[in-house]
Amino acid sequence: MDNPHTITGHTRIVGVIGEPVAHSRSPQMHNAALAKASLDFIYVPFHVPVDAVADAITGFKAINVVGINVTLPHKQSVMPFLTSISREAELIGAVNTLTFTNGKIHGENTDAPGFLRALEETGASIPVGEDVVVLGAGGSARAIVVALALAGVRSVIIANRTVSKAVALAEELTKKIGLQIDEDNSLQESESDKDIKDNNITVLEGMGLEDSRLKDAVISCSLLVNTSTSSMDSSHPLLIDPNWLQPSTTVYDIVYTPPMTSLLSAAADKQCPIVGGLGMLVHQGAIAFERWTGVIPCVDTMREALS
Repeated sequence: MDNPHTITGHTRIVGVIGEPVAHSRSPQMHNAALAKASLDFIYVPFHVPVDAVADAITGFKAINVVGINVTLPHKQSVMPFLTSISREAELIGAVNTLTFTNGKIHGENTDAPGFLRALEETGASIPVGEDVVVLGAGGSARAIVVALALAGVRSVIIANRTVSKAVALAEELTKKIGLQIDEDNSLQESESDKDIKDNNITVLEGMGLEDSRLKDAVISCSLLVNTSTSSMDSSHPLLIDPNWLQPSTTVYDIVYTPPMTSLLSAAADKQCPIVGGLGMLVHQGAIAFERWTGVIPCVDTMREALS
């Protein structure tokens, strides 16, 4: 292909759906990587209203679209149209990547493996058999908790301003991953002990940001992950006391604007290893790119396109 930017009748289509979708940075990231790899593809943003998802899926199949990223508010509404789904996406309860093959649609959630790849890229290790604290209980937190549980961490504390959301998420994922919980939100001792010993199943617990136990959890954890958007604004107070941070704790903020969030700045002051959110954005996109094209993209090109 002489000019990767020339669109012809042979050009293959990938893209992203959402409402709104004009703000998405995925087109610049993917199109840069497609050009770098000299692939005859084009990545297009599609504005799809909430009541038009079925029509959009039918249309994509009709015109042989190769793949679609899915952003809000469609990550769950596309699921009834899937032919197959990855284990991570099933546990998370949402998909962000569709691959169309021979009239069939496979759904997955690349946020989970993208999160782990970005962590390893910095030289940090996945804290297998160790303790993690996740701040926030929204969609991103779901993906990250699933990724960590499947990777084999020992425990995850989910801390959120609204306590009920944190507890509900911990209960839901605990049931899905394999442990049973009783009515007072505690693990059934006989089953949990056996499962943890034999299968290394992660213990999940939800609590509020004001819970007195959170201090000890942060002090002792190997990894602290922020999924809340509060760190985007330096005028907002941190969700935790920065004095709890220990140099042995890796602090990972999935917010990528600004690159150095208030939490990462506080963690750097405490000599903690830090990981910003741009890597997760790039790597979740890179995984989708590889699924669709069969080519491993240049992640540096994708990252540069976002700067």
